[in-house]
Amino acid sequence: MKKILLLDTSIGTSNLGDYIIMECVRKELAPILKTSFVYDMPTHLPAFSTFSVFRNSLAVQNYATADLKFAGGSNLLVKDLKTHYPQWNIHPFNSKPLNGVILVGVGAGAGEYTNKYTTNLYKKVLNREYIHSVRDERSKRYVESLGLKAVNTGCVTMWMLTPEFCSTIPTKKAERCVFTLTGNSAKTLEEDQQLLDILLRNYEEVNFWIQGDLDFNYLKRMNNSEKVNIIPPSIEAYDKLLSEDNLDYIGTRLHGGVYAMRHGKRAIIIAIDERATEINRRNNLNCIAQKDIESKLEKMIQSEFATEVKMPFEAIEQWKIQFIE
Repeated sequence: MKKILLLDTSIGTSNLGDYIIMECVRKELAPILKTSFVYDMPTHLPAFSTFSVFRNSLAVQNYATADLKFAGGSNLLVKDLKTHYPQWNIHPFNSKPLNGVILVGVGAGAGEYTNKYTTNLYKKVLNREYIHSVRDERSKRYVESLGLKAVNTGCVTMWMLTPEFCSTIPTKKAERCVFTLTGNSAKTLEEDQQLLDILLRNYEEVNFWIQGDLDFNYLKRMNNSEKVNIIPPSIEAYDKLLSEDNLDYIGTRLHGGVYAMRHGKRAIIIAIDERATEINRRNNLNCIAQKDIESKLEKMIQSEFATEVKMPFEAIEQWKIQFIE
């Protein structure tokens, strides 16, 4: 039986979008995982102590000799691993058992600056034999700059959004909506207040899903927040809401929006950083910039529009076929 090491970006996370990513990673890798013994290891937390690696314990040997090692999605490849909060918590003294990791829909962090320390560590840990799956062209260029092979497959959460499936998503406005906010910056409070005001004007029922650990307190800083129904911070609660009819999604959380689309819901994603912007550039999300909320959002809500996500299905199959024996 094969052994698979699955690096899980949802362990220790403050963002439930990582659970959405890992749910989709497991579904897409199911043909491989279902017949293998799978080890789950964290990325946000150190996977090994330096001491256990130095002693080459039996557990470390098992992980190090896994037949395949996958890292699931997210903004994993930060450009500076010396940062106080790296997305991937590795360093030269604890990463050796992870050598040979294959990326699954992974993105590169913001900015263009990187350093020799980070570059050398990625070159040691990332697999040189297999083609890596990355979520956008910018991330593809970064992985290729490390001397590795990469293909732009789009985010793994979007691999099921075929033209046939997208054609089933409503084009007209629903009577109810669910929205999200990104509560880690007070700089956008004015735009987010505009978002809430527009939703309250245009929908009979407004629900708020808490995707991040700061989102609830951020919402409470806003006027009229008492008019909003709170959806608890769990995938189960969000899944239950999305299983109901007559519901749109609008919000700043990319994966909250994609998850809604996977449930057949019309979605408008508010782009706040390079993630949604870069994915939209290639994959045609129904997306507007945060600065355009006041001028464009209400008109878009009231209009009819189709969901026509463009996914590179040939590239996805090219990546998957590597693991078929």
